[in-house]
Amino acid sequence: MRALDAKAKPAKLFCSYAHVDEKFRSQLEKHLALLSQLDAIHVWHDRRIEPGADWKKEIDENLEEADIVLLLVSADFMASQYCAGIEMKRALERQDSGSARVVPILIRACDLEGAPFSRLQWLPTGSKPVKNWSDRDEAWTIVAKGIRRVVASLKTGTTLRHLTR
Repeated sequence: MRALDAKAKPAKLFCSYAHVDEKFRSQLEKHLALLSQLDAIHVWHDRRIEPGADWKKEIDENLEEADIVLLLVSADFMASQYCAGIEMKRALERQDSGSARVVPILIRACDLEGAPFSRLQWLPTGSKPVKNWSDRDEAWTIVAKGIRRVVASLKTGTTLRHLTR
């Protein structure tokens, strides 16, 4: 894989997740730390909203500015009107228009038959939820490497044929 261009502007990642899955979001962010340190990415999630800020406006602005939208998928995510009904819907509209890339990350097992993002390749490989891996660090490493590939493809202007399942 080609090295990421240190001179390029960092890709903006928007993390959509159910708050009950916050520990998974935190683990993902740790595994993306190297990309952040290399200034290849900037990860945003709703816990970055400052006190007194209009939370809906902050979420909407960051979702619109994102180059990559990460969907941390679980039953709670799918049941959340805000995650599935607003954030995911808008992310998929942006994917369809070519203005953002949406990457579903299966973190906990749930029924995804007919999910609006089922046409997209998700992470980690093998369609196995992160929670079910005996070595979660291995699962998160696969996820981080997949995101690295997406970032690299966006920076070089190429498209990925697929992410290995």
